[in-house]
Amino acid sequence: MLAIGIVLSVFGLGLFCWLLFTLAIYALPFLAGLTAGLAAFHSEAGVVGAFIVGFLAGGATLALGQIAFGTIRTPLIRALIGLLYAVPATVAGYQVSFALAGIGMSDGGWQMAFAVVGAVLAGFTAFSRMTLFVPASDGQGTGGAHSPVGWRAHDQGRRRSRHSSSSNRLAKGG
Repeated sequence: MLAIGIVLSVFGLGLFCWLLFTLAIYALPFLAGLTAGLAAFHSEAGVVGAFIVGFLAGGATLALGQIAFGTIRTPLIRALIGLLYAVPATVAGYQVSFALAGIGMSDGGWQMAFAVVGAVLAGFTAFSRMTLFVPASDGQGTGGAHSPVGWRAHDQGRRRSRHSSSSNRLAKGG
C-alpha cells in the first residue's frame, strides 16, 4: 500500500506541474474574468449574470491579447504584451510551486528556491505560448524569415545563379 501511495503521489504532483505549465497563459484572462464577474455580482447581476460576464471578459482578454500579439510587428510592444501575460503566470507559478514544495519539505530556503524556479519556468512558458500566435512573415509556413532553415545553401546557390546569368547576359551583350 505504501508503494502505491508513493507512486500515486508522484503522478499527482506530475499532473499538477503539467497543469501549471499548460494553463500558465490563462492566468491573466482568468484574473480579468474573475474581477469582472465579481464586479457584476456585487452590482446585483446575480450568479448566472456574473458567471456570463466573467466568462465573456476572460475570453475577450485572451482573444484580444492573442490578436494584438499576432498582428503587431514592433518587437517592443510585442514584448510588453507578452509580459502582460507572463507576469500573472509567474505569480501563479510561484504560489503553486511554493505550495507543492511545502508538501515535501519544511519551510525554509529550499522551498523558496523551488518556488522561484517554478515561477520563472511558468513565466517563460506563458511568454513562449504567446509567441505561438505570431504568423510567419513570408507566408511559407512556420519559422518565417528569421529561421535558419530559410538560409540553406541551395537557396544561396539559386541567388548566385540568377546573378551569374544576368551578368553572363550583360557580358554577351544581350
